[in-house]
Amino acid sequence: MGKVHQVECDCNETKTEFSLVRVKGTWKSKLGKKINKDTVDCVSPAKIYESVTEQGTTWTVVSPITFTYKVTETHGLLDPGNSTLLLGHITDQQQLEDIKKSNKPIRRFIVIDQEVCKIYGPKLTEYLEANNVLYKILALPTTEENKSMETALKILDEVNDFALDRRTEPIIAIGGGVCLDIVGLAASLYRRRTPYIRVPTTLLSYIDASVGAKTGVNFANCKNKLGAYIPPAAALLDLSFIQSVPRRHISNGLAEMLKMALMKHRGLFELLEEHGCMLLDTKFQADNTLYEHNSLKAASQVTRIAITAMLEELAPNLWEDDLNRLVDFGHLISPALEMKVLPSLLHGEAVNIDMSYMVYVSHESGLLTEEKKKRIINCMVGLELPVWHEEFTMELIQKSLQDRLKHSGGLVRMPLPVGLGQAEIFNSISNDVLQRAHIKWCEELSVSSDSTCDA
Repeated sequence: MGKVHQVECDCNETKTEFSLVRVKGTWKSKLGKKINKDTVDCVSPAKIYESVTEQGTTWTVVSPITFTYKVTETHGLLDPGNSTLLLGHITDQQQLEDIKKSNKPIRRFIVIDQEVCKIYGPKLTEYLEANNVLYKILALPTTEENKSMETALKILDEVNDFALDRRTEPIIAIGGGVCLDIVGLAASLYRRRTPYIRVPTTLLSYIDASVGAKTGVNFANCKNKLGAYIPPAAALLDLSFIQSVPRRHISNGLAEMLKMALMKHRGLFELLEEHGCMLLDTKFQADNTLYEHNSLKAASQVTRIAITAMLEELAPNLWEDDLNRLVDFGHLISPALEMKVLPSLLHGEAVNIDMSYMVYVSHESGLLTEEKKKRIINCMVGLELPVWHEEFTMELIQKSLQDRLKHSGGLVRMPLPVGLGQAEIFNSISNDVLQRAHIKWCEELSVSSDSTCDA
C-alpha cells in the first residue's frame, strides 16, 4: 500500500460570484448580486462562481433547471371535438392562441402499442383526420421482452424520417407503462430532448408511469438499467381506455395504488378494501346495473388520491437526489423477481409479492400488529393479487438487497409500513428478521402452491 498524502487547503483562495444578464441578445457576467433590471433584457437564475488559487482557476456553474409538465384528466380524449390530445400540453396562452389562428396544419408523430392500436387505431385515425393533422402512426409490440434499446432506436429512425420539429411537435405515446417508458427515452435522445406526451391505456400506467419523470429500457438482463429523468410535456389521462383492459391488468394497476395507500393514505386503503371488487367488476367505468353510480364515484376517488399521493412524493424529488423514497416500497426485490420469471408475472403482481413479504418483515420487526398484517394481506387477496411466489427466495432477497446497497449510497433504505397509511424508511433490519419473516411468510401464504419454499 502506498502512503496517503493529505492535501492542505489553499488559504489564499479568492471567490467571486457573478450573475448572468442578457443585454441586446448577448449574455454577460455581472459582478455582485444587485442588478439594475432596467438596463438589461433579463436576469438568469444561473450563477457562475469563480475561485482562484495558486494552482489555477475553477469555475462553478449553478444552473437551476425547472421542468413544467401537466397531468390532465379528461373525458373523450379521442373525440374529434376534444383538442386536449393536440393542444393540452401547451402552457403559454399566447402560443395556444397563435396555433388556433394559424392556417399551418398540426403535425404529430404517434407511437402506439400494437394491441392498443387494434382497439383504438381506427378511432385515433378518425380523430387526426377530422382535425386535419399531418401524422405518422407507428404501432409496435411494447412488452417487457422487447423493452430494449433496439426498440427505442427503431422509433428514432421513424421520427427522423418524419422530420419532426422538436420545438413544436411533441411525440405522442399511447399505451401501457412499457410503451411510455420506451418512447420517453427515445424522445430524450432525439436532438438531446424532444418533448413528448404520455397517454396511458392501462390502470398501472395511469397512476404510476404516466405521472413521473422516469424513462428507460431494460439492459443486461436488468430492468430499466438504461434511462433518463425527463418528464413529459403532459400526461393526458382518460379512464375510458381502462374498459378494454383485461381484469388481470386491472388488478395489476391496483397493486401500485395499494402501495401508495399503505405508505401514506389510510383513506385510500379503506376505499380499496371496501370497493376493490366493484372496481374490478366495473373496470373503473360508470355502471348503471348492480353498482349504480357508486362505481364511477369510487373510481374517481381512488385514482385522484393515488395520483395526488404519487405527485406529492415525486415532484420534490424528480431526479431522485434524495434516495429515501417511500415509492420504492414493493420495488426492492420485485425487479429481480420480475426479470427472473419473465413473462409470467406482470409488474404490479411482482410488486405486490414484494409488498406482501415486506408486510411480514414489518410485523416481525414489531412495527405492525398481527391484525393489521392480516388486514393488508386480505385486501391484497381481495384485489386478486398474488401474495407469494416460489422464486421469491432468501437468496433472491439477499442478492437484491446487496445490489441496492451499491446503488443507494451504502444504505438499504427499506420503506416499511408502520400502520395503515403510515410508513418509515429503515436501514438496519437484520438478516435474522428477514429470515424469520420469510419462513413465516412461506408457511402462511404458500399453502395454495404445490411448490416448496426455499427458506
